[in-house]
Amino acid sequence: MRPLFCVGIAIFINYLKIKTVDTQSYKTVSLNKATVDKKWVVIDATDLALGRLASRVALVLRGKNKPGFTPHVDCGDNVIVVNAEKVALGGKKMTDRVYTRYTGYPGGQRFTTPKEILAKNPEELLRRAVKGMLPKTRLGADILGNLFIYAGPEHPHQAQNPKEIKLDEI
Repeated sequence: MRPLFCVGIAIFINYLKIKTVDTQSYKTVSLNKATVDKKWVVIDATDLALGRLASRVALVLRGKNKPGFTPHVDCGDNVIVVNAEKVALGGKKMTDRVYTRYTGYPGGQRFTTPKEILAKNPEELLRRAVKGMLPKTRLGADILGNLFIYAGPEHPHQAQNPKEIKLDEI
């Protein structure tokens, strides 16, 4: 009968033998500007909740839905959002939510509601929501340039052959 210590060592050695892997086959893929595969997608915003829509759009813009996501590279798709004027906000958010900005002058604090923004410029409401969900760096500004928002159902990007996706497919 072998001592308990020897049995433990034998089990440990067998464990090491089993757990060895071929490290040559596992390589971390890091994308760069040249290797990124950017596609064009269309999302219809009709009756979709603003926050849920914005978070999904930000996810696709950033490229987090792709297996080769690289945090420091713009590896997301170009997103076209149509019918932005038909986006929905639940409850009393259309009138009770307040966006604040500052002009830079004394007494220059300005307030606006989503209802006023939708009346004046419907695309701006969704752009603000998506911008808040992107990195606050130069990369975030570049990624926001891949977002195209249109108030109506038409867009001028038919030549890119965009693929229409549903919010729950992302």
